[in-house]
This record gives sequence, structure tokens and C-alpha cells, in this order.
Amino acid sequence: MSLTRKPRALVDGVLLLDKPEGLSSNDALIQAKRILNAKKAGHTGTLDPFATGLLPLCFGEATKFSQDLLEADKTYETTVHLGVTTTTGDTEGERVAEAPVQVDEAQIAAVLARFRGPILQVPPMYSALKRDGKALYEYARAGITLEREARPVTIHALTLLGYDAPLLRLRVTCSKGTYIRVLGEDIGAALGCGAHLQSLRRTGVGALTLDGAVTLEALRASAAPHSLLAPVDALLSTFPALQLDDEHARRFLHGQRLALGKAPAIALPATQGRVRVYHGAQLLGTGLLGEYSILAPERLIARPPDPV
Repeated sequence: MSLTRKPRALVDGVLLLDKPEGLSSNDALIQAKRILNAKKAGHTGTLDPFATGLLPLCFGEATKFSQDLLEADKTYETTVHLGVTTTTGDTEGERVAEAPVQVDEAQIAAVLARFRGPILQVPPMYSALKRDGKALYEYARAGITLEREARPVTIHALTLLGYDAPLLRLRVTCSKGTYIRVLGEDIGAALGCGAHLQSLRRTGVGALTLDGAVTLEALRASAAPHSLLAPVDALLSTFPALQLDDEHARRFLHGQRLALGKAPAIALPATQGRVRVYHGAQLLGTGLLGEYSILAPERLIARPPDPV
């Protein structure tokens, strides 16, 4: 007797997943998607398999807004093992060199100051960046090292959480594209002893934090796993909210630009820029509020054209 697979469901929302160590971001997504029986899903930037922490997963309509988290600042807590370098910059690689660790907190503070603000970083060979259609880690595994151009990133905050030689604990808030493995290696090099990451945990992505995050085990054990999803607009909490009346909501969902200056009953945000647009409690999508109070639809929620 053949078994018929249960049809995938239309699931909309955001899962704040606390990713475990040893699992790739894509594997974590596949497991969560299977548990929720969701038709469409995506993640918002990868975490290395050895890393743990916040991995926001988007389902259904939320995938339309996942790019905002890819662009968002990230916050991490990491333990840097001074005195030992590895091929990958973390615990997954082979040891390359060892050196004595003879630094104190004053030296560490002086070095950390050099890495705050805009800096240049050379991407690691063990990364998913592409060269001629192949990921850099494919070249690295074949023993090939390629020249990489340094890229600008910004370290918004770099805080010393503790130092018990040879272990250095740091909290980092950084721009997109920052490699914490490279930051750890560069700090070790500046201290004259080398380093690699012993652990890495992501605690924040944009305005999202680990507060309310769930593990795959908790998701699997829940009698109502869909109740653990945050609403789609959890991704948009930093944007001002704009409420539309029936007529303007209908036109907005048809992709029309709206002259809201002629609608005095609609309360406009104090500043121009991106807004999250609602009709009552229903999110309609995002828009760009420009000069002369013109609202241009940006990304719309797929739903019946009549919002009332």
C-alpha cells in the first residue's frame, strides 16, 4: 500500500530559532519546515555549523521581507582561544600553529580599540563566497589559497566580557558581511599570539533577540508548533506604522501610489522612508513614504484584493 504525503500547508510567520551546534542553517530550516509542514520557507543569513543562537526562519509571506534581516546588524558573543591558530579560524579546523599567551587586560583593551568602527576584513578561504562559480571553501579543501580583496565592514560595539588566559570572551555588534572568525584571528594576530574561535553564539539580528526563541526540540515537542511563530510584521518592527482606511487600503493592494496629503484623516509618520502599512490589524505590506506624502507600494501581502 502506497503512502500519500500530506500536502504542505500555507504557513505565514517568523520562527525565532535557537540553532544548535553541529547543524547547518539549511539543515535547521529543513527540519523546522518539516515539523510545521510548511510549503514555503527561508532563513535570513547563515550561521556556521559550529555556531549557535538566533536564526530567524521566515515562512510564507514573511519570506518577502527576509532581505531586511540579511542587511541588518548582528550581535554575537564569542570565546576567542588565544595562542592557537587553525585552518578554518574556529574549532572545526586543524591546528596550524601555537604560541605562548603573555598578554594582560590592558593590552587587550588597547588592541580591541583598534577594531571598533569601520575596518577592512579579508574574507576567509573557508567561506561560501564564490570565485568562478565555486565557493571559496571548495578551493580551500583542495589545498588552494586564492587572493581575496579586503572588504569594508563596521564594528559598532566590541566589549570585553571576560579574560581567563588563554580564553577571551567578547560581545560584538557588527554590520552585515562581518566574519567573527576573521575578527578573532585578527585580534590574536594584533596581540602577537594568534587565535581561533572556540565558540560563537548569535544573540541578535536587527531588532530581534533570543528572547522568545525556541529550539528544534521544543518545536518538535509542542502540541501546537504553529503557535510558536511570531507574526510576519515581527520583521518590520523598526519601521513606522501607517494605517489606511478602506478605500486607500484597496488601492494600495492594487499597487497604486497614494497621495495621502489629500487624506487628512490618515495619520502620517513624522519622517519619510519605509513604513509598514495596515488596514486595521491586517498587515498589507511595506511602502515608501516620500515627498508630498506620496505612498508608493513596495512589497505587498498576497491576499484577496478587497481588504474590507
